[in-house]
Amino acid sequence: MVSDGGQNRQISTVMTPTSRAVSRWAPALVWLSLPLTAGTSFAHALDHRSTPIVLTATIGLWLVWVIGLIAALAPSSVSLTTIRIVMPASVVAAAWSALAVSDGANFAESCALGVTSLCAVLSLSAAVGYTFINGSSYGDERRFPLRPPGPVVLGPLELVWVAMVASAFAGPLLLAAKQWVLGALVTAVAVVVCIGGARALHQLSKRWLVFVPAGLVLVDRTSLLDALLVQRHLVGSIGLAEENSDAVDLSAGAVGMQIEIRLSSTDSIIPTPARRDRRKIIEPVDVDAVRFTPSRPGWVLDAAKERRLTVG
Repeated sequence: MVSDGGQNRQISTVMTPTSRAVSRWAPALVWLSLPLTAGTSFAHALDHRSTPIVLTATIGLWLVWVIGLIAALAPSSVSLTTIRIVMPASVVAAAWSALAVSDGANFAESCALGVTSLCAVLSLSAAVGYTFINGSSYGDERRFPLRPPGPVVLGPLELVWVAMVASAFAGPLLLAAKQWVLGALVTAVAVVVCIGGARALHQLSKRWLVFVPAGLVLVDRTSLLDALLVQRHLVGSIGLAEENSDAVDLSAGAVGMQIEIRLSSTDSIIPTPARRDRRKIIEPVDVDAVRFTPSRPGWVLDAAKERRLTVG
């Protein structure tokens, strides 16, 4: 229990060995089962289709499955971005299969939707995010993911993902259906959208608080041009932020419980300017406290206690 404004609130504790193992292997194992659990549904949907469409769809599905499996087996921040694009996309493919079968959806389609939905939920979970970003960490450091910015979650994020998935599916299938002009146009658009979208989405996977032997580092290009490094002896305290906290808000509008770091002396940060102000010279801002929104505040506070920082 951690005190916050005179009220005690229960927050989650650090991951247990079992939960670590589940977050490490569950996405790969469930994804590995897709040829058996969803393959029949896809086969039903492709019945009576032309040979070029069947071949294109089959190659595409196997390609997506291989990419997702490789990413799930090799945890890193890049792999996290990959599975968070690919695994939810499998739900779209399963839904299309359920709608496309000629004799109506049955157990095979229900199974495919259930398993692909489980893959999507796992890929988007905080536990999997924590495990994957630490898969590419360096030495004695622990990374804790931050919640995505609120303005991004409320529309732009979903639109970018939909554009990537829709164009990637539609382009090759249109070419297979001999819709040469439209297919070539959509495929070209898909290449541009997927490259740009993947880069943008990957920035969300690279936002974290890092505990290092020398102190802690807040990495978030949506709020800070340069990472905020706070040396261990300058960390006055770390704890849950009060609702009326005067600490500088670096959450980028993320929704959720905030963590506040109080500094024992003033430090400088360089905030990320608004897009319309990118050409302006940005002056450093002096701060003595900052707040941000990690995916799991309890894990952050437990890690701070382990590193013998003042929590409160």
